[in-house]
Amino acid sequence: MADPFPLSRAAELPVWRRPEALLYLMAAAMPLSFATWSALLNNFVIEVAAFTGKEIGWLHTVREIPGFLAIGVILILLVMREQVLALVALALLGAATGLTAWFPSFTGLLVMTLLSSIGFHYFETVNQSLQLQWIDKARAPVVLGRIVAVGAGASLAAYAAIVALWDSLGLDYNTVYLASGGLTIAITLFAAIAYPQFENPHPQHKHMVLRSRYWLYYALQFMAGARRQIFVVFAGFMMVERFGMKVSEMTLLLMLNYLINMAVAPAMGRALGKYGERNVMGFEYIGLTLVFLAYGGLYWFGWGLVIASGLFILDQLFFALSFSLKTYFQKIADPRDIAPTAAVAFTINHIAAVFLPAALGYLWASSPDYVFVLGAGMALFAFGLICLIPRHPEPGNETVFSRGLPQPAE
Repeated sequence: MADPFPLSRAAELPVWRRPEALLYLMAAAMPLSFATWSALLNNFVIEVAAFTGKEIGWLHTVREIPGFLAIGVILILLVMREQVLALVALALLGAATGLTAWFPSFTGLLVMTLLSSIGFHYFETVNQSLQLQWIDKARAPVVLGRIVAVGAGASLAAYAAIVALWDSLGLDYNTVYLASGGLTIAITLFAAIAYPQFENPHPQHKHMVLRSRYWLYYALQFMAGARRQIFVVFAGFMMVERFGMKVSEMTLLLMLNYLINMAVAPAMGRALGKYGERNVMGFEYIGLTLVFLAYGGLYWFGWGLVIASGLFILDQLFFALSFSLKTYFQKIADPRDIAPTAAVAFTINHIAAVFLPAALGYLWASSPDYVFVLGAGMALFAFGLICLIPRHPEPGNETVFSRGLPQPAE
């Protein structure tokens, strides 16, 4: 990687070598591995490893442990730049994804999942920090919406390849995992060679940062992590277990999902800029409450695959609005707090993730509908927290309770 380059001079570089372009490139590289892993996982563990709800719950608990330990990023940043760590983590994600099918046992899958998860979560932690440092506050909603769209487009490309080639070429899990992981590694190597190390004008704190004025951000991170587990662990598993969806069918559903996300994410960014974080996140969590209750209805009323697929798409669409939490923090944060707080926030986000999948896996074995009712309760509680966000958050005005207080000295 090249010598440090001041961020203030980024406009001197060709458009494709600027920080924003690197964010788009990394946004495309990550889903090529992660989306492929996710698309094949439920079929792979059921067909090859004979998983039940208990095993899939434990696998996702192990997957979330690195997220819970994301605070360790602060120690790594003592010896490694954020940009370098992001690329190293991406390479680890690609390598572990590529080797997943080589270890089809319960223990083997836990180990490979742990390695890929370290890459994924450490990349996401640093990537979120870089986004908030490299993107101007005024442009953040639009640019973050575009980043979501780029990620959705990469996921869509991966899913399209699986749908088009899985049956026609008789692909197997090993081939697809190797190809997706290899592409992520190739893009990572290109990014390491082609881009300079961008020097941020605001040096980041190299110690853990916990500030009382960020309490609402921490609480919302916790609830976002708990809500995410219901979808990531059980929504897709339900589609395969209850409705018997094949690899090509599940991937086609995910394709449609990401096609919609790619189309609407920029509009979501514009809506965020217009209506603010409180309104956008409030809309997100009211929608999620209704979706989770409707998931329960699949069991109560015997609704079929069409309704289940529609709910799955809506669930993922609401999830795409989560970048509004990033812009809320960007508006209230001291610029020097962004990197350490991103690590702390990721750990908080994954507290529930460490115990919920395994615990709910046992509940799922007897009463799957109760899992979704619990998810609805989580979403409704999060909505109550969102009502505490002021219309115009800024330092000194982080919640409706702090309105009018002087800006805190940092």
